[in-house]
Amino acid sequence: MAATPALMEPSFDVNKLSYEIFSVLESKFLFGYEDPKLFLAASPPETPVKTPARTPTVAEAGGGRVRILSIDGGGRASDGILAGAALARLEASLHKRSGDSAARIADFFDVAAGSGAGGVLAAMLFTRGPDGRPLFSAAEALQLLAKNRAAFAPKKGLLRGIFRKHGGIFRRLFADATLRDTVKPVLIPCYDLATGAPFMFSRADAVESDGYDFRMREVCAATCADPTASGAAAVKMKSVDGRTRIVAVGGGLAMGNPTAAAITHVLNNKQEFPFAAGVEDLLVVSLGSGEVAAARGNAGASAPPRRAELVRIAGEGMADMVDQAVAMAFGHNRTSNYVRIQVHGSHSLRHHTSKSTSTMDVRKLLGAAEEMLVQRNVESVLFQGMKMLVQTNGEKLEWLAGELIKEDERRKNSPLPKVLVKQVMTPRISFATTPIATTTTATSTPQSH
Repeated sequence: MAATPALMEPSFDVNKLSYEIFSVLESKFLFGYEDPKLFLAASPPETPVKTPARTPTVAEAGGGRVRILSIDGGGRASDGILAGAALARLEASLHKRSGDSAARIADFFDVAAGSGAGGVLAAMLFTRGPDGRPLFSAAEALQLLAKNRAAFAPKKGLLRGIFRKHGGIFRRLFADATLRDTVKPVLIPCYDLATGAPFMFSRADAVESDGYDFRMREVCAATCADPTASGAAAVKMKSVDGRTRIVAVGGGLAMGNPTAAAITHVLNNKQEFPFAAGVEDLLVVSLGSGEVAAARGNAGASAPPRRAELVRIAGEGMADMVDQAVAMAFGHNRTSNYVRIQVHGSHSLRHHTSKSTSTMDVRKLLGAAEEMLVQRNVESVLFQGMKMLVQTNGEKLEWLAGELIKEDERRKNSPLPKVLVKQVMTPRISFATTPIATTTTATSTPQSH
């Protein structure tokens, strides 16, 4: 049967419309360029298009921006040391600029997200201590990570000694503190083998239900569990009421770079962040681990990477993709509202194998971290990879400290509450008096312990 002319010949109107749609998508979403004329091109000149009045954002009204801290999951070449050094430098600058020597990182951020070793660092900086203040300063957390570096290196099993009974260091650091016991909202991912899907530990969920409240020491064990280590085993854990059970492996497998998840959480959590409507209302700080550079530097010229290395490289590649996607989403706001601190090719770490870095003394390890701060900062550019900037990572952190101080001043002078952190509405139910249900929440599957 012969085709109709309408199907054989392209329609000029359809082609024109398709071209205009693609132009809008390309200009607005790929390059962050906003030109109102693009949206009016199809309208007759004599018929002006009336656009409804736009409600000004809180940032435009002087209320400041929601401040998000995101820390990548570090591999064996960093284990949170690089991010810890960056945060210690940032905190020292905040002390100097604010004149408050007791100020903590948690005082200047509204949300913290961390994966793997980054999740442990976020937990250390945002978990509430007996005095109501964060347990550790950034400098103290860095020293603890560096001094206990050997404990984070896999040995004859999954971090033996640190994860036995979810114990060792994590038990000493956090005791019986849970997700509810954080001073600000915290997000820490893992991968749940029971459901075959990522699982996000969230304070926002924990304050609403005991079924989503977990002990912080177990959360840290779950997000750090390395499925590629020799003799690896998943971390079996349950909520404080015993109703939700998961079988967890590391957060890096599910979400090595949690920045996009943190942004999504803020923009959709209207109870705690009622005025955050878009990226212009955010100030995001993302700290990378730099594992890819170190791993590639250790690889032989012809020897193929081992399976464990391939898993780590894939995870770090995904982290870089998240970085580029987030940078693209911020568009024109990329340089003012999104800060990425990422090591590229650390000389000190390249010249040590994974085994030797686990036994490096604290001085050398911190020296390697300091080297990262004097490197030039890099910025993700769509379709072009990384662009080297004039500023160093240390200089970028100094600039960031100034921005955080400005945001703090805006909060003090604004009548609008930027963040309304959820308070615990119901008393915690004692696990001893609560029978374990035979079924669990939709996000988990019962597993025997």
